This record gives sequence, structure tokens and C-alpha cells, in this order.
Amino acid sequence: MNSGLKKLHPYPFEKMAEMRKELTPPSDKKLINLSIGEPKLQAPKIVLESLAKQLTTTNKYPTTRGMIELRNTISEWATRRFNLDTGQLNPATQILPVNGTREALFSIANTILDKTSAKNIVGLPNPFYQIYEGAALLAGGVPYYFDCPESKSFLPQIEDVPTTVWEKMAFVYVCSPGNPSGSVMRANDYEKLLELAEKFNFYIIADECYSELYDFTKEPPLGLLDWCNRYGNNTFKRCLVMHSLSKRSSCPGLRSGFVAGDPHLMTDYYQYRTYHGGAMPIHIQYASIAAWSDEEHVIIAREFYRNNFKRVYQVLNQHIEITIPEAGFYLWIKLPIDDISMCKCLFAEKGVLLLPGQYLGRTLDGRNPGENMVRMALVESEERCQYAAESMLSII
Repeated sequence: MNSGLKKLHPYPFEKMAEMRKELTPPSDKKLINLSIGEPKLQAPKIVLESLAKQLTTTNKYPTTRGMIELRNTISEWATRRFNLDTGQLNPATQILPVNGTREALFSIANTILDKTSAKNIVGLPNPFYQIYEGAALLAGGVPYYFDCPESKSFLPQIEDVPTTVWEKMAFVYVCSPGNPSGSVMRANDYEKLLELAEKFNFYIIADECYSELYDFTKEPPLGLLDWCNRYGNNTFKRCLVMHSLSKRSSCPGLRSGFVAGDPHLMTDYYQYRTYHGGAMPIHIQYASIAAWSDEEHVIIAREFYRNNFKRVYQVLNQHIEITIPEAGFYLWIKLPIDDISMCKCLFAEKGVLLLPGQYLGRTLDGRNPGENMVRMALVESEERCQYAAESMLSII
């Protein structure tokens, strides 16, 4: 049995399930679940129409590399979105379709980590998307948790990491816009990280699945590919980005995303995936082409989430200080009381589910960075999000 299994923490939503077992929500209230980042917007019509039209392709095996039409579409989208030069992101060698970023974030660890090497450390933010840690542990790696303090916009602090850690670093996960905070990496953040990657020979894996849900009145968040192109890393050396249609296109059930970047690492990742068996079904590929080719539905989604942020801010900011994040659809809220206790009361008394911050963090030096924090996913209607916010105030 894989020894890493014994090191895994229960997944946050398993903890949530355990928490709910001992509680009975009000029978006269419909559950409002803002604990999970599952978009409630209808999937775009063009995606649904494509799925229906291409169902007959289920009699064929998909290839690991995916259809060239899909890879061309992804390259064109990324070139527009991240200000790349035409042809810079080669569809033949630098892009692979994947069954959602979760699957790719997990499997990349098995590609990079070498169980015979001393370079076995995996850097990740704390708090974090739990797949990062699980991937590292199950691939035989050792997680190293970067502090993400509120005073530094919840961004990973790498300045004080010992040289002995960098020397053993195999790769680093970054999430920008971040989960749970919505904070965005800046050019100088990437610059410092790339300098370290070059010096100590490690990779950077950027989870950018929230990159398209930004404040539409401002500039889009900086992406790692964008940064590389601006500052001379034209082949994206040591860098991979991962994108998904789950949040951007409100299609979490489509399980569609892509990985792109460093052609040498992509060659190894492709070889791994030929055995991994994660080829994307052909009808999903056609639906993905439709989604990546259209921006109208994304604009609608951005406006939907920003309106939710404004509505909830108006309620909460009267009593507790909150900041609307730059991107994503999460509010990362500091509470005056214990987060787990508050979430229990909120569910039992109001039928509202939020995610306790402690479930997303790891305790280091006696402190969990998620303590007295809560993540609220503003994925429901304005009215239901407002009710959740008012209910939270009645508890605290």
C-alpha cells in the first residue's frame, strides 16, 4: 500500500460531511451551500448544443494528445488572453487537454518527482487547495508550506525560506488568483520565484483556474505565461500553467481544462499521460472548442459574481471588515469567533453552509492560518448570498 495514504488529511468536504452528521438544519429552510466552489450558472448554450451534436463520437477512443483543433483553439485563446506572440505557444508540443485542473495538478507530481532523488520537496501556499498536498505525498514528496499572511495580501512569502529547502525543491505550486483569498501574483512575485527556480533547478506549476473571473472594470490578472513573455522567458522554461472551464464557463461537470508551457516538461508529461489514461472524450473536446472560442458567457459570469460581491459587502462591511478580492468568487473572511463553531451554528440554525478556514490550512508552529477565517463561495443568486451573509452576522 502507498505509504503516502497514511499521511493524508481527511479532505475538507469529508470533514464537512462529518460535521453535518451531528447537526439538524431547520426543516423550513432550503439549504444554501456556499462551502464549495461549484458554479450555479447555466452552462453556455453553445457548449450544450455541441455536446448533443457530438455524442455519436463516443464510439471512438480519444488520443492522449487530443484533437489538433482543440489545441489550436486553446493556443489562440491563450495568445489573446496573455498577450503572447503568434505561434509562441505551439499546439503540437506545448499544450495538452486534461480532464479538469484537479486531475492535472495531481498527476504532474508523478511526472516531476523522482523517488530516488534528494530533490523531493514540493512548495505550496498555506492555506491551499488540498490537491497540492495530496499529490505531493502520494508521489513520494515532502510538502513545504509557504506562509500567506494577511499583511502580505495572502500571497506566498518566499523570502525567508532557507537555502537548504530550495536546494531540495522539485517544484512549487502557485495559485493565482488564489484559493481561498482571490489574491493575484504580481510581476515582482513571479520574478523572485523564477530567479530561485533558475538558481536551484525546480519547476513552477501555476493553477490559474480562477483567472477569468475578475473585476470587469479593471485589467485582467497577470498570468505566468504573460509574465514569461514580457520578461524574456519566451519558451516558458520551468513554467507550466493549468486552466479549466469549470469556473470560467460554469461547466464543472465537463471536466475540461488544459496544461501548457515548458516544451521539455510537456514532453515528459505527455509520456506519463500515455500510461495514465487521462484522454479527454471526443465530444468533450468539441464542447471545449465551443467554450474557449466564446467570451460572451464569460462576461456574464464576471458580472454575476461581481454583483454578488457588492451585495454581500454591503451587508457584512457594516459589522466586520472585509475586502472584495481581485478575482475568483470566494470571500475569505476574518471572524471574531472560532470558524468551525460558527459554521456549525450557521448550518444548524440557518441552513447555510460555509467552509471553515481551518479545513484549508495546516498548523505550523502552533498556528493554523485558517483559524477564525471562513470561505464563502458566492455562487448562488444575489438574494441567497445576501441571506447567507445576514445569517452569518446573526451568529457572530
